[in-house]
Amino acid sequence: MILASWRDIAKTIKRSDIVIEVVDIRDPISTRSKRVEEMAESFNKKLILLLNKSDLVPYSVAEKWKEKFISNGIDCIYYSIWRRKDRSLLIQKIENYSNGNGSLVSLVGYPKTGKSSIINSIKGKKSAQTSPIPGSPGYTRSFTLYKIKNGVYILDSPGVMPIEGGFPESIIRGKGVDELKDPVKPAVALIEKILKYNPKAFIDAYKIEEKDPYKILEQLAYKRMWIYRKTKEPNIDEAAKTIIRDYHKAKIDFYISPD
Repeated sequence: MILASWRDIAKTIKRSDIVIEVVDIRDPISTRSKRVEEMAESFNKKLILLLNKSDLVPYSVAEKWKEKFISNGIDCIYYSIWRRKDRSLLIQKIENYSNGNGSLVSLVGYPKTGKSSIINSIKGKKSAQTSPIPGSPGYTRSFTLYKIKNGVYILDSPGVMPIEGGFPESIIRGKGVDELKDPVKPAVALIEKILKYNPKAFIDAYKIEEKDPYKILEQLAYKRMWIYRKTKEPNIDEAAKTIIRDYHKAKIDFYISPD
């Protein structure tokens, strides 16, 4: 996986008129980069915090997150690529900042927060390859310029992995799943976080009622018949990778409320 350097991100923000920081609305705090926001402020750039994948949380939760950030002085909009009205609202917000003079908009954020999908939805056709899993085909590997409409261009960057990113997000978004030397440790932390906010998540996703993360991994391995031939032990590494993949694909019901 190729990540943008902070020097490249700084250059991009400096040449932009508007910075759109894309975060995952299921966990906005962990997928937010304060360093990007500080750069935008230092260069006196307009910042929009875009809470993406808002179709994965209740409407009331999306509204509360938006209100929370706005009350803290951050312009914010929640977004789903499946809702046309969200596309119109985002373009209108960009135009409001542009004052009719045209704008270069930089789109930055963690890997797999959905930046390329947003570009595709804005243009109404596939102009940037997309994929929900870090390190897989479709991952943005270089800075690319897209014309949204006359006078409005969006600059898509490689996924940013801020150094302040917390565990396990910094691990499961920073590398492709198959690149992880020890997928179990971040998967266990991810399971614990998911269970904290949705105790029924793994019952709904896999029909597994266990609450201990390691037992969840074991049960999933047995269900999928991932068993070592010689020892007959469950292959929990493969189970860990599956849970991380399914998290990225939103197959596990999880979100954090600002309450």
